[in-house]
Amino acid sequence: MTLLRGHTALVTGAGGGIGRGIALRLAEEGAAVALHCRTSVDAARATAAAIEAAGGRAVVLRADLTDEDDCHRLVREAADWAGGGLTTLVNNAAVQPVQELPDMTAADWRYVVETDLISVFACTQAAAALMRDSGGGSITHIASIEAHRPAPGHAHYAAAKAAVVQHARAAALEYGPYGIRVNTVSPGLIERDGIAEAWPDGVRRWQRAAPLGRLGRPQDIGDACVFLASPLASWVSGHDLVVDGGVSVRPTW
Repeated sequence: MTLLRGHTALVTGAGGGIGRGIALRLAEEGAAVALHCRTSVDAARATAAAIEAAGGRAVVLRADLTDEDDCHRLVREAADWAGGGLTTLVNNAAVQPVQELPDMTAADWRYVVETDLISVFACTQAAAALMRDSGGGSITHIASIEAHRPAPGHAHYAAAKAAVVQHARAAALEYGPYGIRVNTVSPGLIERDGIAEAWPDGVRRWQRAAPLGRLGRPQDIGDACVFLASPLASWVSGHDLVVDGGVSVRPTW
């Protein structure tokens, strides 16, 4: 498949399940992929090895995305690896701790916001500076349906993801004149190893609530990212693409 032939992509948080699914799908469509990780180095290297074994190009880059300077360094290294260009950025890195709001501290709140929101701002700023000088590009933030419908224990996460959606809309407005499209993908509940055993009641409730009757797969989010990065979405910007099996249409009354 060649929707992204000639493209170079950077995927943050590529050591996790969703990040892996995104990176693999971008590579399958022909993109050279830089995989960012902070601590999940072995997992990111395994994904890079899978891409290379299939005939693609991949590299693993480490950075602390709570550090603005490290975000800018990461983007520069990805572009340098690709020969100076970057056409696609997927801001996927995030944390999702479960903490009740009455017991949350400002430090707890700050940790989630710095990881899930400030990294999006800094990586986008750095990537857009490169893209505006090379004819444009695509930036996709991985948000969440919790940006619109928060879950208990996720107040900081939901607030950060709502801000991510609005950042994309603002960035689409300001970077659009340079040919840079900025969108979000908002996943629902995505399969990961052990989730059915760790949260059986939640998985059953999700399956009952979702019209399509299943959890999402990492490649479902990867498919959405491929679409938004590709020429098929050349007139799509400032949009929040919800990928949740239809669960958001379920009546709440």
